[in-house]
Parts: sequence; C-alpha cells; structure tokens
Amino acid sequence: MTHLDGPGEDQAKGPGDEPEAVALEIADAVGRLADLWSVAAQDAALRLSSHQFRALRALEVTPGLNLTSLAERLDIGLPTASRLCDRLEAAGLLERASHPHRRREVQLSLTPPGRHVIGDVVGRRVQALAVALRGMEPGDRVALSRGLKAFLSAQDAALPRSENPDR
Repeated sequence: MTHLDGPGEDQAKGPGDEPEAVALEIADAVGRLADLWSVAAQDAALRLSSHQFRALRALEVTPGLNLTSLAERLDIGLPTASRLCDRLEAAGLLERASHPHRRREVQLSLTPPGRHVIGDVVGRRVQALAVALRGMEPGDRVALSRGLKAFLSAQDAALPRSENPDR
C-alpha cells in the first residue's frame, strides 16, 4: 500500500496498511483536492453551487431525466430539485420539455450554454490538476492513476446496482 509520506515510501509497512489507517492518510489529500476542485469551479465565468453543477453533470450523462430521477440522483428532495431546476432554467442552462410518450412527464436537458459551462468548469479543473501533477515524478503519476482506477473499481463493486446509477 502506498503511504503519503513522500518519495520512496511505497513499500508495505504492516499494521499502517489497514484500510482505516490509509483512509486517514488520504483524507487530508482529498480535502485539499476538494478545495482545488471548488476554487477551479468558482473561477469559471458563471459561478454555480455544487448542487447546480452536479445537476448539469447528471443531465450531461443522462439527458432527458425527469425531475424525480434528478432529485434521486442528487440525493435531494423534490422541492429542492424543482427550485434548483428553476434557477438553472432561468440562467438558460437547462430546458424543460414534455416527454414525447408520457404527457404528464417533463424531461430535463442541457442547453448549449449549459454544455459550455460544464466544459469551462471541467477545463479549469483539469488545468488545476495538471499544475499539481507536473510537480510529481512520472512514476508517482502512474502509481496515482493506477491506484485511483483500483479505488473506483472497488467502489463500483461494493455498491449495489441501485446506488450506482452510472453503472
């Protein structure tokens, strides 16, 4: 297991390799990454809350979601999701349209400006990450990438299908 102590500290160390110990080591790095992530998003031309950006990303991945599905995906209440969509619609980032086969259902989709905002935020985040990654040794970047892929695979395997809608 890799420890976050510094270069050359990637050898197994015994009891400190337990998931809880590694989780504590990673927690600081994740917090700093979250700060970097948030700052990059706030530097975008249009500032969005984390819920607003997550809603846009959900619609990017699954166009045509209805309000109930979006609320479930974001783990927020239906009234909150409705107000969130009202604001995104007023900003011109999403649009509502009647479902072609179910009259009572409304589909949500991104507008071209909504797609542009996602691209802007993602681009800023990639640039901010690239700055940090340039300061790492190539082997460390490869190890980080491999570790993150393994983490995502383990997380996907641990989640029941109903809790992982992107599977």
